[in-house]
Amino acid sequence: MTVRKGTKEDMKAVLDLIIELAVFEKEPDAVVVTEEDLIRDGFCSNPLFYTFIAENNGEIVGMALYYYRYSTWKGKTIHLEDLVVKESQRGTGAGIALYSEIIKQGKKDNVRRIEWNVLDWNENAIKFYEKSGANILKDWYVVQMNEIGIDNFLNLNT
Repeated sequence: MTVRKGTKEDMKAVLDLIIELAVFEKEPDAVVVTEEDLIRDGFCSNPLFYTFIAENNGEIVGMALYYYRYSTWKGKTIHLEDLVVKESQRGTGAGIALYSEIIKQGKKDNVRRIEWNVLDWNENAIKFYEKSGANILKDWYVVQMNEIGIDNFLNLNT
């Protein structure tokens, strides 16, 4: 098992993993991002995200996609958007290898927090995160506004 930084050439495999995750999370039609989006947004002069890739015998079996945020309380943080391992490769060490790489990146960058979301029904992930020493905040809600909500808000308030 090797973990390395992602490249443009990896984005097709990254997109495949994103789609696999969407299916796992019962949102198979939610992915609208394209390989071209990933290449444009991750490999421009001011990248919007970074990736780590897990390989097993030269095959891409997992990825972690993260980006930097700024907390008014903590300063620089990392947001781990997704950590995905192919279903057929779970239990091979790819997940912990990617997770460890994100934690090392946070330490290297002197961030004061690494954060991510986990679905409340994903008991395996919750147990893994708790065992690793992560805190799961049960008193916070994730708030989002999709494209329709953005348009509706702007139409009502401009």
